[in-house]
Amino acid sequence: MRLGIFGGGFNPPHAGHLVAAQEAYVQLELDLVLWIPVGVAPHREIEQDPGADVRCEMAELAVAGDERFRVSRMEIERVGPSYTVDTLRELKERGPEDELFLILGGDQAATLPSWHEPEELLGLATIVVFERASASRNAIVIRLSRLRGAERLRFLQMPRVDISSTMVRRRAGEGKPIRYLVPEKVANFIGAQSLYGASTPASTATAAKT
Repeated sequence: MRLGIFGGGFNPPHAGHLVAAQEAYVQLELDLVLWIPVGVAPHREIEQDPGADVRCEMAELAVAGDERFRVSRMEIERVGPSYTVDTLRELKERGPEDELFLILGGDQAATLPSWHEPEELLGLATIVVFERASASRNAIVIRLSRLRGAERLRFLQMPRVDISSTMVRRRAGEGKPIRYLVPEKVANFIGAQSLYGASTPASTATAAKT
């Protein structure tokens, strides 16, 4: 199986995540993209974190009905920091014949040298990167050039989607609509649970009246 690994906070999952997962699926000719919400983030604190179980539930709502995607709780259920290299090792143990592709944004890829056991990680999976304005291809290649296995790095094309989880949380807290920025089921969940300070059903809030 050609398996895409798509990790992140997903706090909340939004349209940009879905586009990235879809483009990776198509461009890499994957059999499945596995969404893996982080349990205990080792490198950063997750802002306004509603809890790993809630983030996982939102990810499941985001991919519901799309057979190309599946959500895994493996990092949430693991004790201790959610190191990506441990996730890849576990996936290799489960499917020794699977070919793994780790999907990263450019900003994530640029920090790879500071990750836990980065060269082991590069040996377990092909790293595939979506470029972003904040981290160009050349900058990423230079930063990773001293790592063994960095020559296997692949870059993918992606339509520009200027949506971030931070933006969605801010808009929800301000009572602004988040419909179309996140899947409808996720918007309804955020509103119903009053996540991020949301006080109305987020999918039905209107930005303007005609």
